Amino acid sequence: MLSEQLYAQLAESARELGPRIAEADRRFLKGRKGDARIGVSLLATTAGAAFRLLQQGATISAFFEQVEYNGRRLAKLNVPPATIVTALDEYARLLGPESNLHWVVQQLNFCVILTLNNAFYQVREAETKAFYDLFRIELESRSVDELLSRILVSLAEFCGAAKARLFLLEQGLAGEGKDGAWQLRAEARATGVAKHRHLRIPNTPALRRKLSRASLKSELSADWERPGGSVWSVPLGGKLASGVIQFAFAREYEWLPREQELLTAAAERCWMGIEKAKLVEGLAAREEQIRQLAEHMLHVEEAERRRISRELHDEAGQSLLCVRLQMEMLEGRLPDSLAAERATLRETRQAVEHTIIETRRLISALSPAVLEQLGLGAAIRQLIQRFRQIYPTKVKLVAHRLENLPKRTESIVYRLVQECFHNIAKHSFADTVNISVGTADGYLKLVVVDNGIGFDVEAAFRKQDSFGLSGIRERVTLLGGTFQIESKRPEEKRVTSRRTQGTRIVVELPIPREATGVGAKGYRTPAQNGSAVLFGTR
Repeated sequence: MLSEQLYAQLAESARELGPRIAEADRRFLKGRKGDARIGVSLLATTAGAAFRLLQQGATISAFFEQVEYNGRRLAKLNVPPATIVTALDEYARLLGPESNLHWVVQQLNFCVILTLNNAFYQVREAETKAFYDLFRIELESRSVDELLSRILVSLAEFCGAAKARLFLLEQGLAGEGKDGAWQLRAEARATGVAKHRHLRIPNTPALRRKLSRASLKSELSADWERPGGSVWSVPLGGKLASGVIQFAFAREYEWLPREQELLTAAAERCWMGIEKAKLVEGLAAREEQIRQLAEHMLHVEEAERRRISRELHDEAGQSLLCVRLQMEMLEGRLPDSLAAERATLRETRQAVEHTIIETRRLISALSPAVLEQLGLGAAIRQLIQRFRQIYPTKVKLVAHRLENLPKRTESIVYRLVQECFHNIAKHSFADTVNISVGTADGYLKLVVVDNGIGFDVEAAFRKQDSFGLSGIRERVTLLGGTFQIESKRPEEKRVTSRRTQGTRIVVELPIPREATGVGAKGYRTPAQNGSAVLFGTR
């Protein structure tokens, strides 16, 4: 932006001013007896600084590099832009009232203000990026250790540190005393994350109070090959620090107010992130414990079903068969003169036979032998047969690739289909049911669709005394699957009319990798492919 005419005028003014520049510098600094760093940085951006560099043979580009550097310092010193503009005008008056000189200084100051504006923008942009990175890291991190490592790398990059460490105050081990110890939880270098060390430094109340203030001090430990420059310390956890971040620099690096404010705010954000991550990890651990307990309860439930079915079969079932046999023999021995008694005995024997049939049905429902012996596909077909015996309807089954499934998955899917049939028979008034079950891409998918009268899904889940749908959802959740249900009521009230709404249930369950039936080279054997099966007519 400097024209040749302006550049020539700058060079001429630099030669003519001579000692006037030194006097202007002295008077300029004399009026600023506060923070000397601000006065020196302001002076480096004035026209006198430009004239001085030109007198020394430097180019005007060197001056603007100096302006940009000191502009960043002024931004980090929290100097308002208006103060800088006022200082530039003040220095112009100190140089003298000559009109030609005034025009040159005004043109130069215009370019200086543009450069300072860019420098302030660079500082604000770096700060914004730092906080954005912290927010993103907090969202993406899956554990406390990952959070700490990534935050430390981001902050070390922001402040240009050669090395950085993050310590947390943790409970003392044996021999460390009741005040605990500072545990190294993350370490970063200029090239990235350093190898984690299991470093613990004994704590004292005095050391903890000392580390609770952001300041320049020696590092907490001297074993990390200090590069020989400055060390910054930023506390975590409020007034009584429960953690500390320390940054080491390869040279003496001045701690400026805005950098201190940003790192203090970032440390507070980091501590909140640590607490949040700990809560999330604790919650995840408790959820896993609850999931394992619920899964164990399902296992116990299935074991109890098998025990009851065995006892029904071995005790009640066998006893009922003996009773039926004895009654049949007694019925044959009665003389014709006791025809009424024989008829009563026959009715009783028939009631016992019906009880035997119901007992066998209960035994099969409690622990279906076909599921253990022939697998899920055969067990579902048997369910359909029994369902159609008590509820006349049309059922269509499409099943494929159901071999080599884990017993737990087979049991869950069997109970899901069983519960669906129970709900359809009890509530839906459906005349058509379509079932699709199969595996693909490591998932088992079950779809049950009926054309019944439908229901209010949200209201059904809100019922406190209804456990059918809730039980299905809980069983699916235990295996890490998804459960979706869609249901609509028809506009007409008569259940005998043709229905097109009905209910659709979709369940997807992940299959453990070792149970997917894929060989070492990724090829399925012919026996593992499975096939589609259509079943059921009215």
